[in-house]
Amino acid sequence: MSAKPVLFILPGLLCDETCFTHQKAGLSDALDVRSPHFRGFDSMAAMAAHVLADAPERFMLAGFSMGGRVALEIMAQMMRAGTPERVQKLCLFDTGATPEPADGAQKRQPLVDLAYAKGMDALTDIWLPPMLGPSRRDDAAFKAPIYEMIRRSSPADHEKQIRALVTRPDYQQLLPKIACPTLVVCGADDAWSTPEHHRAMAAAIPGAQLEIIPDAGHFVSMEQPEAFTRALRKFFAA
Repeated sequence: MSAKPVLFILPGLLCDETCFTHQKAGLSDALDVRSPHFRGFDSMAAMAAHVLADAPERFMLAGFSMGGRVALEIMAQMMRAGTPERVQKLCLFDTGATPEPADGAQKRQPLVDLAYAKGMDALTDIWLPPMLGPSRRDDAAFKAPIYEMIRRSSPADHEKQIRALVTRPDYQQLLPKIACPTLVVCGADDAWSTPEHHRAMAAAIPGAQLEIIPDAGHFVSMEQPEAFTRALRKFFAA
């Protein structure tokens, strides 16, 4: 059993602990920071079960993008089990609570096909730039570890995670039921999961804190690692 409070930081689509290198280093003195990957899983429920298999009786959650939706699935499962107090604190960042749009699967299919036809680098070439803030889009050194991270996933892994996303539940009705301390964070330049959506999520969760981090897009943990780690430390290690 860990002597420190356990914090799971849950990654997004095609992501792993690479996204949270700075946070793990900056929080490890106070927290047992764990970041499971979701390669091979094709539903939010299966991803949540993967996290819970390693979870102690009490733990904290931070979820990025797809991982934020997994965090909400964990909250939903804890509520259905009558044990919501297991989650001590929650952070949702660069994520959302809405279901997939009706045309979501159709819009995502070309990238699924591209990964099979031309490989993961070709997928990343198209998928990554719109995710980043303007100051990072042409920064090859910054993007290199993201490319390397995505190469660790296969086209089949990508297709399964897309299936999880397009079949995800609508978590909007869950938000007002969240009773644990909650922090909502978003990069100011996140065009994929916008600040406006995060403001709405924060407004729906009782007592939630909201932080918008300047000069960051969707990958706030990597684009502004110091600012994001400070926000997590203030919230989780207090």
